[in-house]
Amino acid sequence: MTASAIKRWLLRRADRPQQNLLLLLLGFGLFAPGIGLIVMAEFLLAASWQQELLALLGLILSVAGSILAAIGYISLSLLRLYRFLNDDRNHD
Repeated sequence: MTASAIKRWLLRRADRPQQNLLLLLLGFGLFAPGIGLIVMAEFLLAASWQQELLALLGLILSVAGSILAAIGYISLSLLRLYRFLNDDRNHD
C-alpha cells in the first residue's frame, strides 16, 4: 500500500462518523459482558476448568471490545483532526 493510498483510506475513515461511533459502541458492548464474565467466573464459580474457560471467553470478549472501541475512538477524534489538517480542497 502506498502512502497516498493510506492517506485516502484514513480520510475516508474520518468521513464516516456514524460508522466510527458504531464501532465505539460495539466495542463497549463487547467489553462490558467480557468483564462481567471474568467477574462471574472469579466470584460465582468454584475453581475448575469451567471457571478458567469462562474467564478465557471473558478475556477474549474484553480484548476484542477494547480493540474495536479504540479504533472507533481514534477514528472519531484523531482522524477528524487529521481530516481537518489535510483538507486538500481549495478555500477561495
